[in-house]
Amino acid sequence: MSDALTYLVKSRPEAMGHYFAFLKDAGTLLDPKSRALISVITKVYAQTERGLLQYTRRALAAGCAPAEILDALLMAFPALGLSKIVWAVDVLLASELEEFSLENVGVRPDWHRVGALAEFKDREAKRVECDGRGLFVHRTGAQFRVYDAHCPHERTKIPLEALSGGSLRCPKHGWTFDIATGECTAVGDRPLTRHECKIEAETLYAFF
Repeated sequence: MSDALTYLVKSRPEAMGHYFAFLKDAGTLLDPKSRALISVITKVYAQTERGLLQYTRRALAAGCAPAEILDALLMAFPALGLSKIVWAVDVLLASELEEFSLENVGVRPDWHRVGALAEFKDREAKRVECDGRGLFVHRTGAQFRVYDAHCPHERTKIPLEALSGGSLRCPKHGWTFDIATGECTAVGDRPLTRHECKIEAETLYAFF
């Protein structure tokens, strides 16, 4: 939140409360991906770099593929114009969002080999790199959970060193997660992004 908005919230709490209630209620009949894409478009229209990155990360967390985000911007061409779309792409390319690299942006979701089951110890978590994607894998007996190794808050990369016992703490803002369930246990309010997984021939696969 900007300093100006913080000031208005403190100086005019009643009026600003209605404003934020309106924002929260608007779009509740839309599915999360549609809401996220529309929010990204509004930030491109206003050309607010911080807002664009914030809502792009939210769109990714809501399940939007990078190509879907770019397609939404192109579909909004009559309202945005080419110059604002180019501005937005420049911002995304300058960010650390690996999803928008040329190697990843056009890739359709598919099954990826994560590793042999023997590589994952029972009741422990392991961080792996899988086809350009960082993942955390937690095993409980024959059950596996595979999480994206980015914090759902601002898509910050979470390193292996952030894992302590069964707790995973994002180094940027302190969002903390239970690695066994993916649930957020401190600071934040959203769980880790979980990928569907399957086992074939003693090998773990994840879908992303």
